[in-house]
Amino acid sequence: MSAKNVGVIGAGAWGSGLAQALARGGHKVQIWARESDVVESINNEHENKRYLPGYPLSENLTASIDINEVASNKEFLILASPSLYLAATAKQIVGVPSIKDGSTVIGVLTKGFVSTASGPRLILEVLEEVLPESYKNSLVYISGPSHAEEVALGKLTGLIAASENPKNSIKMRELLRVPGLMAYSSLDVVGVQICAAAKNVIAVVYGSLDAISEHSDIFGDNSESLLLAAGLNEIQRIGFAMGATHSETFTSIAGVGDLDVTCRSKYGRNRRFGQDIIKTDILDRFKNLDDLISRIGEIGYLSEGAVACKFVHEIAVKHNLRLTICDGLYRVLNKEIKPMELLNELLLQSKIES
Repeated sequence: MSAKNVGVIGAGAWGSGLAQALARGGHKVQIWARESDVVESINNEHENKRYLPGYPLSENLTASIDINEVASNKEFLILASPSLYLAATAKQIVGVPSIKDGSTVIGVLTKGFVSTASGPRLILEVLEEVLPESYKNSLVYISGPSHAEEVALGKLTGLIAASENPKNSIKMRELLRVPGLMAYSSLDVVGVQICAAAKNVIAVVYGSLDAISEHSDIFGDNSESLLLAAGLNEIQRIGFAMGATHSETFTSIAGVGDLDVTCRSKYGRNRRFGQDIIKTDILDRFKNLDDLISRIGEIGYLSEGAVACKFVHEIAVKHNLRLTICDGLYRVLNKEIKPMELLNELLLQSKIES
């Protein structure tokens, strides 16, 4: 593919990592950051010292604090803002001419659910209500086993570009095919989004089990693989309840691939949070799950799984789903049971379904 003009909205670790991969591949990339120090470090030192420190950035990647400038006259625009701010961020760019007329292909990196008055909703559902009508069923959701650090370094990574618009899926797939990235198309937008959000919940439980396994005569690698397989089963159950269309989504890199790297990687914040539940009693300082979510910044890093756990619980209640692992973590974070009680329930009393 010839060099394209690409905008990235959101200069967190994942947005910066993918922006770097595209810039290294020869595309002209401009990234938006709300913090002036991030803009200055990217433009002057070719490094995002706040969110991706220690990883050099291409000279093809520049930054701006002006969101409309970054969104304007781009062939591709990638949204990478946190779910909490995504809708408000998208509202700021709806007046940009190339967005208004639908000529820019928009991809989305944001993982998780969005809290609304009617309950948790998927990322693209919410965005479609904010963006111009032409983006209905045409947004592209980008996911896969992809820690920002390795993407920034150019280590081989697989991604899925999912859209109900096959042409846009293919266009985004081709954009993403730069050195270090392998990209594939999918039409299962719901399934890919569910995999991206729910795997973080499983990874927290996995991290707790991993911490216990270090000094356990009962739990080990076999136990962790059992948990991972059972977790994938629960993710698939959520996906089909919410409208996933392809069973192979869950056995692809969007499903088992992303779940595996989130559970096992040293970069995984959700795995780390699960480990800290056991090793540092990190939950002691919080009253319940709502208190944890409201004060999650005090942890020192973001565990998306802790937030997603509440939404998954609400989805399970709404759809009458039996999710032993996800519900168990909800009870742990809500201070209803102790972590060891959950693991004993799951692995010693054979309550999980794999």
